Amino acid sequence: MPDVVGHLLLFALTGSLMLLIPLLIGKLIRPSVRSPEKDAIYECGEPTIGSSFIQFDLRFYTVALLFIVFDVEVAFFFPWAAVYGTAGQLADQRVPPAVAAQLTEQLASLPAGTLKPDQAIDPQTALALLKTGLVDILVFFGVLLVGFAYVWKRGDLDWVRSLARQTEHRQHLARTPTVVPPPEATRQESTVA
Repeated sequence: MPDVVGHLLLFALTGSLMLLIPLLIGKLIRPSVRSPEKDAIYECGEPTIGSSFIQFDLRFYTVALLFIVFDVEVAFFFPWAAVYGTAGQLADQRVPPAVAAQLTEQLASLPAGTLKPDQAIDPQTALALLKTGLVDILVFFGVLLVGFAYVWKRGDLDWVRSLARQTEHRQHLARTPTVVPPPEATRQESTVA
């Protein structure tokens, strides 16, 4: 147990030093010539107007979150393309057996030179792997499209909400019936009290 604590303390100390040393070096090396121009607030090429402590519209966060979600999901296409690109090369009948063995090692993440040419994946198996991969990625992309359609239908991608939609929503709220207790029930409650 003390060995684990020692390793954790060493890890925390090393991490802290890796943060503090560059900050200290920067403070010692950089010049510190203060001027009103350097102290002026400057944001994205425009001078600021008003206070910086304002409440941002919630749509900024919604769009940013949606971007991150779809961006991360699209990043899953890259490993798929790498793996199934190799399977696509193996499916070619004209690939020599030695090259097919190298591609099989690449596909299976084996060290180079471990397979003999007769141990390579045959083109029919590679074609079956390609078909399976295509179905997998189409299902994944379909789930992405369903999520995108849902977000689009909800109106989360509309930066400026249309006035027509807001009017429809108000009319829908006006049409929904409200439950009002019958007059007899309110009369009976008032006489009991």
